[in-house]
Amino acid sequence: MAQRQTPTGPTQRQQRVAELIRHAIAEVLQRGDIQDPVLSAHVITVPEVRMSTDLKLATAYIMPLGGQNEAPVIAALERNKKALRQEVARRVNLKFAPDLRFLRDATFDEADRIDALLRTDKVRRDLEAQKLDGDDSDPEAA
Repeated sequence: MAQRQTPTGPTQRQQRVAELIRHAIAEVLQRGDIQDPVLSAHVITVPEVRMSTDLKLATAYIMPLGGQNEAPVIAALERNKKALRQEVARRVNLKFAPDLRFLRDATFDEADRIDALLRTDKVRRDLEAQKLDGDDSDPEAA
């Protein structure tokens, strides 16, 4: 009997639904359809939404422009979760409107961390040593 492999990442359907929901949330926030002073005072980007396997939970990763006031913005989104869910349900045609969860997007922090690592003296020394050794070949080509 052949065993079925579980997918390592999200399915195509999860990705497609997540992208539809991301666009819907971004549109609602951009148009100012939710009346909240904190939300209307900030420009909020929604770089990613991830769906649960049953498509009943959407986790939206958000970042206020400039990374300012993240905690109040997330709190405002949580306060207005019901209205946001209704607006998303009107824009995205699904059998069930997913519950929404809001988290801070940490990809910018991770990119900064990697950038800082690449600028360290140790990495710079290794790169210079590699150039001096004349090892200009592509390690992936071997």
